[in-house]
Amino acid sequence: MAGASLAVPLFDAAPARHVSATTLDQYAEANRALWQVFATARTKALTLPLVRDQLSTLTSHLGAAQTEQAHRQLCGLIADLLQLAGEIHFDGNRYGDAAQSYSTAASAGREAAAFDLWATAMVRHSFLSLYDGKPAEARPLLEAAERLAQRGDTQLATRHWVAMVQAQALSALGDFDGCQRALDVAEQVNGARSPGGWLRFDSSRLPEERGACYVQLQRPDLAEAVLTEALSSPMSARRRGSIQVDLATVAVQQRDADRVVDHVRRALAVAEETGSGWVSRKLQGLRPQLTPILDDQRVRQLAGQI
Repeated sequence: MAGASLAVPLFDAAPARHVSATTLDQYAEANRALWQVFATARTKALTLPLVRDQLSTLTSHLGAAQTEQAHRQLCGLIADLLQLAGEIHFDGNRYGDAAQSYSTAASAGREAAAFDLWATAMVRHSFLSLYDGKPAEARPLLEAAERLAQRGDTQLATRHWVAMVQAQALSALGDFDGCQRALDVAEQVNGARSPGGWLRFDSSRLPEERGACYVQLQRPDLAEAVLTEALSSPMSARRRGSIQVDLATVAVQQRDADRVVDHVRRALAVAEETGSGWVSRKLQGLRPQLTPILDDQRVRQLAGQI
């Protein structure tokens, strides 16, 4: 419904109630509150009914006569909220629903002329290819996001987040030098604004993201220290579970069965407690890598649990 409503030309909008600036501000505050609920919820799917209610409210105004400014602001709020819907679907391993949410979010961001919102929707869409083991398919989306971010607010951390995800794609493709260059851009994030919600990238995320890149590049000598550093910071259970999977992968690369068992058990506990499809998918990706140490009975049992 949001996608269809976005396609209605503004000059053809039916005469009806128009939304006031005060109401739009209230909707923006509601969006921010929903992102906070998502961030603190142990099970992300529980947020979805609230998001759908808010999205229904926002889209109901699209058919009404609006000023161009109000229309763009409304489209920006929809782009914001659809990215949250996509994150919920992504965490639940519902990639088809996530793709539809991100695609419509990008359309709404374009309609709003909000280049940063548009860019972050493209970045999130690229995650679907990255976590599906198809990093080459993610690169065109990230290149488009990079061009959009250059037209956005230079005070925001959008371009730094784009660079970090580009580093992930390049590491998955085995491009060490390209990954390092992208990481260098991402690490210039200090001083850039990150409003939260649809853009949450800041310097606190650098260690875990850099470590994940080094894991992909099969450089356990570089990965372990930064991932351990990342675990010392406050973070969500979902992020902590992801880092445990990365540390388990480092231990596999070093053929250290004891540490593999410890980290996999911790990641499984997070996956079971939160129902996070993101952590579960990372564990599924780890399972084939356990083959060289399956002679250890504990590792065999954990592979079965995965």
